Amino acid sequence: MNKYVHGYNEREAERLADQADTLTDLLHRDTIYQENSLVLEAGCGTGAQTITLIRNSPGARFFSIDVSIQSLREAFMRFPDRAGVNVVFFQADIDYLPFRNGTFDHIFLCFVLEHLRDPLAKLSRLKDALKQGGTITVIEGDHGSVFFSPDSKDAKKAINCQIELQSEAGGDASIGRKIYPLLCGSGYDEVQVSPRVVYVDGSNPGLIEGFTRKTFIAMIEGVKEKALAENLIDEVTWKKGINDLYRTCEPDGTFIYMFFKGTAIKSI
Repeated sequence: MNKYVHGYNEREAERLADQADTLTDLLHRDTIYQENSLVLEAGCGTGAQTITLIRNSPGARFFSIDVSIQSLREAFMRFPDRAGVNVVFFQADIDYLPFRNGTFDHIFLCFVLEHLRDPLAKLSRLKDALKQGGTITVIEGDHGSVFFSPDSKDAKKAINCQIELQSEAGGDASIGRKIYPLLCGSGYDEVQVSPRVVYVDGSNPGLIEGFTRKTFIAMIEGVKEKALAENLIDEVTWKKGINDLYRTCEPDGTFIYMFFKGTAIKSI
């Protein structure tokens, strides 16, 4: 994996947890694995998604991997009582999976491809780990899908800083729209992709707090130092842009963001 543009710190761990809690139903309501199936969660990070996976499929057996030992420590701490929890966390790289080909019934990735160079090659490598007839599930966001009211050029400039920094690190913050061609191009069959739209207005204070403030704006705020250091934006414009993003949280504001969820099968 490339350098994680959001950083490995307590603030980012909290943001990931807030994101997972807020989007559980939207992203995971239709991800359920059968009893005794082997599931590889590739790029589990701090385990924010792992909790939901286990809750939805208590009879499945999960192998959750990540390249960051720091993130894995956070993930392990989410399960202080290990009794009856069918998950094993360990450090591994997608390019060097410590499993025989055809080991897993299912593979799950959430917010992983956006950080990888050559995601097509990574999906092909993961395909080797699947049994014939096994499935893969991929969930990604798309920063190019953001729009809001009141509109703001400065807010868009602040958002674009995060997009540019992620690109410099080898990732793609707008990869959600590419899930279909990536899965098809890496040899999977029966590819299906669905948009998962987050629409936030004054009628839903939970989403205002959990998604607009604690997930999206917190993510953009997290790249401030890098953005200013690389002269991607000046401090006055940055401050105005962030203030305008918070303005969308007011009773007359709206905020829209789109995730994409793809599923596919390994036929051969």
